Amino acid sequence: MTSWFDGSPETYDRARPSYPEPLWDALFAALPSSPRILEIGPGTGKATTALLSRGASVVGYEPGERLAAFLRARFGGESLEVRNAPFEAADDPPGSFDAVVAATSFHWVEHGARTAKAPAMLRPGGLLAVVGTHQVADSADRGYFAASHGIYRRYFPETPAEPETTPGRDLLPAELAELAANPLLVQARLLRFDWDQRYDTAAYLDLVRSYSNTAQLAPADRERFLAELATFIDTGFDGSVIRPLVMTLSYGVRRA
Repeated sequence: MTSWFDGSPETYDRARPSYPEPLWDALFAALPSSPRILEIGPGTGKATTALLSRGASVVGYEPGERLAAFLRARFGGESLEVRNAPFEAADDPPGSFDAVVAATSFHWVEHGARTAKAPAMLRPGGLLAVVGTHQVADSADRGYFAASHGIYRRYFPETPAEPETTPGRDLLPAELAELAANPLLVQARLLRFDWDQRYDTAAYLDLVRSYSNTAQLAPADRERFLAELATFIDTGFDGSVIRPLVMTLSYGVRRA
């Protein structure tokens, strides 16, 4: 899992969206009461908050040193154990958990750990649950993302000449097929939740600043890029950006 997010936990926590409550309600409807959950890459605790509030005890594998410290300070005294290590290093006995949950973090995990180690951590009937955050094509964005493409091309040479095709609200996340193909799992299921986010200019710049590609820019280039985006949003989009999002919950059940 990347370490770029470890640079400024406060910015990451302020900028990144949370998750819809009905998503967690659906997950917990399939779990026993007071479940024991392993969370992969909890970050600043966006998902952890929902897990703990519903009575779970959580073991979180967080590779970022600053993020792990942020989590301990945020949830001190609650039913959370933070391990400052990547999930690939987890050494819990097989069958230790009622669920393994990865919220916008599954794609950072090495493939073998996703397909073998994560299911092995589950008791029979336990859930491997993957939450995804997906920006989708929708007129709600008022054309902002297509219009801003040229700015990105100036600062990120790898950006394609034309905007990439964005899926619609009926998307099928890649992890669903991976869960369905896993011989250790059965009953792969997908739920979708609309979760559009509106940002004023400052909040949107915080979000962009939290992305790993932005963090990799040279400091002077990064500030020029953000300043150009700010002017573009203020002058062309009335000082706000609407980001059409669909949150997905994909899960499979550990085979008995």
